[in-house]
Amino acid sequence: MATPVKVDTKPVCKYGANCYRRNEQHMKQYRHPKRANEDEGDEEPKKRKVKTAKADKPPKAKGQGATIEDFFGKKKKDDPKATESASKTDTDMSEESPVDIRENIKSKFLVEMPEDFYDFWKFCEKLNKEDPLDALQATLGFTLVGPYDVLAGRHKDVAQNSAGRRPNFLLHWRYYYDPPEFLTVIKGDDEKQFHIGYFRDDPDEMPVFVAANSAKENGIITPRGDNLFAAVSHYVGERLKDKSISADKKKALNKLQESLKAAASAGGYSLEQKTKAMKERDKKSVCKTFHGAGMVVPVDDNEVGYRPVPETPGDLKKMLTKIRDSKTQEERDKHYDPLQEIITLVQFANDECDYGEGLELGLDLFTFGGKCFHSAIGSLLTLAYQLLRRPQYSKIIEAHLKRRSHSADLSQID
Repeated sequence: MATPVKVDTKPVCKYGANCYRRNEQHMKQYRHPKRANEDEGDEEPKKRKVKTAKADKPPKAKGQGATIEDFFGKKKKDDPKATESASKTDTDMSEESPVDIRENIKSKFLVEMPEDFYDFWKFCEKLNKEDPLDALQATLGFTLVGPYDVLAGRHKDVAQNSAGRRPNFLLHWRYYYDPPEFLTVIKGDDEKQFHIGYFRDDPDEMPVFVAANSAKENGIITPRGDNLFAAVSHYVGERLKDKSISADKKKALNKLQESLKAAASAGGYSLEQKTKAMKERDKKSVCKTFHGAGMVVPVDDNEVGYRPVPETPGDLKKMLTKIRDSKTQEERDKHYDPLQEIITLVQFANDECDYGEGLELGLDLFTFGGKCFHSAIGSLLTLAYQLLRRPQYSKIIEAHLKRRSHSADLSQID
């Protein structure tokens, strides 16, 4: 006698395979049919043809199947280590330690450090030869961290950290609101979780500015010049405005400020808070984003590359607040519907090469915060970074979402 076939009588979720809700109750209540090509595991998906834009052909209209290379050109050929590094597993992250310190840092953090990073280290060595990492501790309460720990050799012989894990440098001093574009190099107080780092739009390029964030307060990223000398000089100036500081402290701060100015001048670094290059970058920014530092993606003459999220920032925040503050899963699912509709629109945008919309929405969800958004954040940003050919950032966001923490103790080597 033939075994009767079991039929799943649950109603089909209206978002089908595109649904990002993965809570147990929702999965029990609704069916989620697979995409057509998911059932045909033995067949390879058809590869999209890459066409080369030619001068004698008119530009393609928006949505006519163009590829990113058609309007943005081929990305520069970097040494294959960037892509290779981006594909490594968490376990692999601490295995390779190139002898060259610059390559060593790149292998661990997936990005190259700018020249001012190394010059600032030399500056701190002059201030405190015995302990450059804490050279700014007495005057500003700052400690050099992140890639500076590698430069100082603190990572050596650390097979396991205090959590019993092998160090993952993608998470080393990565605060709760630090997007993949941001890399912390200086930590301040734990009360506000103040920290300073480099911000870059593309992992294969140098930082566009140095910025600061206080993770205990919010996810706002504030640009502070285009090099570390400018950023630290700004905060020295802020401390000097405090009328309650002692005469000795004021003297020490003034001395530090003069040293910063001299070192910056010798190295050819501007102490301006908003340089010409930063202003040019602002013009290229397609939207402000919740973190306030803006976002740059390639956009061609036909405006292909970006379309805005179809909600005002205020309305989107109200939508996300309802989801995050829901008391029951049923209530959360109800409030999630409008967000799911936007996510579906992002998928349409990706089909028409407007990859920036998914990046914007993913970054806004990330900055808004809340574990209930992690599934959507992971899907949106991982895909957006891959489409924009920023695979290093895909790797970083995947690692961060697995162990995202509000903690102030974010060292991976202690």
